[in-house]
Amino acid sequence: MAYLLLIIGLVILISGANVLVIGASSFAKKFNIPNLVIGLTIVSFGTSFPELIINILAGYKGQSDLAIGNIIGSNIVNILLVVGVSALVRPLRVQSNTVKFEIPFSILAVLVLFVLANDILFDGAQLTILSRSDGIILLAFFLIFIYYTFIIGKHGNADEGHQVKVLANWKSFLYMLTGIIALYFGGLLIVDNATIIALNLGLSEAVIGILVIALGTSLPELATSVVAAYKGNADMAVGNVVGSNIFNVFFVLGISVTLSPISFNSILNTDMLAALIASILLFIFVFTRKGRQIDRVEGSVFIALYLGYVIWLLV
Repeated sequence: MAYLLLIIGLVILISGANVLVIGASSFAKKFNIPNLVIGLTIVSFGTSFPELIINILAGYKGQSDLAIGNIIGSNIVNILLVVGVSALVRPLRVQSNTVKFEIPFSILAVLVLFVLANDILFDGAQLTILSRSDGIILLAFFLIFIYYTFIIGKHGNADEGHQVKVLANWKSFLYMLTGIIALYFGGLLIVDNATIIALNLGLSEAVIGILVIALGTSLPELATSVVAAYKGNADMAVGNVVGSNIFNVFFVLGISVTLSPISFNSILNTDMLAALIASILLFIFVFTRKGRQIDRVEGSVFIALYLGYVIWLLV
C-alpha cells in the first residue's frame, strides 16, 4: 500500500504543478508579460514546485536527509539521465548564455551548498545545521539568477518561449487553487510513505529521496525533453535542466531551510560530490567532440554514470 500511495502522491504532485503553471501563466499573460519571461520564471518555478513542497513538509517533519537527498538527487537525475537520454534521441545544441553563465552558476550552487552544509569541516562545529541565515544566503544568490533571467527576457523575442493559453479570470484562479491543494496533499503522501518504504527496505531516507522521489519528480522533465529532442526542438533542453538545478538549490532549499532549519548528514557529501562532477562534466562536454552540443556518445557516458551511481548507492 505504501508503494501505491507513493505513486499516487507523485501523480497528484506533478499534476498539481502543471495545473498551477497553467493558471499562473494565464494571469501573467493578462498583464502583458512576454512569453519568454513567463517561460523563464513561472514555468521554471512550476517545475521546482514538487521539490519545494516535499522539502517543506520533510523539513517540518524532521526528515532532513529526505529533504536534502531530494535536491541533490534531482540535480543528478536532471544532468545524467534527462540530458543523457535526450542526447541519445538527438544531439542537443547548447545556447551561448547557458555556457557562459548558467552552467557555471549551477556549479557555484553546489559549491555554495557544500560550504554552508559543512559547519563541522569549516568551523569545527559539533553539528551541522542549515539555518535560516544559510537559507537567506541561498535566496540572495537566487535573486541574482532571477535578475539575470529578466535581463535575458528583456533582450529576447517577447513571443518566443512558453506558449500561454489565456483563460477566464475565474478559471485561472480555480486552476491555481486546485494546483496548490494537489501539491500539498501529493507531497504529504510522498513524504509519509517514503519513510515507510525506507524502513521496510532497510534503506536510509536519503537514498529514497535520491533514487525514488528525485527520479519521480524529474519524470515530466525527462518526457518533455525526449519529445522535444525527437521533434528537433531541443535547443533549450540543456538550459532548462541547468536552470532547474539552480532553482533546486537556491530557491527550493533556500525557502525550505528559511522556513524550517534542518540538520545535514555529512554522508551526503559524497552525493553532493556526484552532483558537482555531473555539472562539471556537462560544462566540459560542451567543448569536446563536435563543439557546443551534447552528442550521443556524451549522452551515453551520462547514462552509464547514472546507472553506476545507482548501483553504488544500493550496494
